[in-house]
Amino acid sequence: MMSDVSATLNELRKNKENIIFEGAQGTLLDVDHGTYPFVTSSNTTAGTVGSGAGFGPKYIDYILGITKAYTTRVGSGAYPTELECEIGKHLAIKGHEVGTVTGRARRTGWLDLVALRRSIDINSITALCLTKIDVLDGLSEIKVCTAYELDGEICDYPPYDSEDYARCKPVYETLSGWSGKTYDVTEYNDLPIAAREYVKFIEDKMGIPVDIISTGPERNQNVIIKNIL
Repeated sequence: MMSDVSATLNELRKNKENIIFEGAQGTLLDVDHGTYPFVTSSNTTAGTVGSGAGFGPKYIDYILGITKAYTTRVGSGAYPTELECEIGKHLAIKGHEVGTVTGRARRTGWLDLVALRRSIDINSITALCLTKIDVLDGLSEIKVCTAYELDGEICDYPPYDSEDYARCKPVYETLSGWSGKTYDVTEYNDLPIAAREYVKFIEDKMGIPVDIISTGPERNQNVIIKNIL
């Protein structure tokens, strides 16, 4: 132990310093709320800041959820929107979808708003950072999963039982793609109209704003809609 981390953090808070906590792994890998048994061994939600760092939850004033403009998964587990077709291969190649630690190829699919809705709720996410929107450049149409169908019923939230989750079928809405590029764009109004409509669609369905749009792999390739610092 190098220091009393909780005391240091709370001293910084009392001095009105900016503190940023970065979560590890994805929400649906959480040992309690994830797609068990295909999960990690710990909690990966925003609430872990309180239990792990000793920083009271009411002192967190902004929670940014980071999600790709499409969905990926490494390894086994339910994946209703997985694309085992040429579009899936296209996303994997263009998005360089390989695990950074394991080197395993990531599975790819359309954006899953059902899973995202669960993530927003259990993390009390304030706003979203939408990454890799440039990977969708050039697609004529883009599908978004807005609900699941399970045994004839429409579900707005994913089931916790892994066998039920594996039987879920995606309910899609189809949006227009764009021929223009989002890559390296840094101003919102310079994005293709259909790309802006895609972002607006996500905001409307999720009920929270998209504050950052990543348009490339470099640190400066972002559209900053709202700067919280």
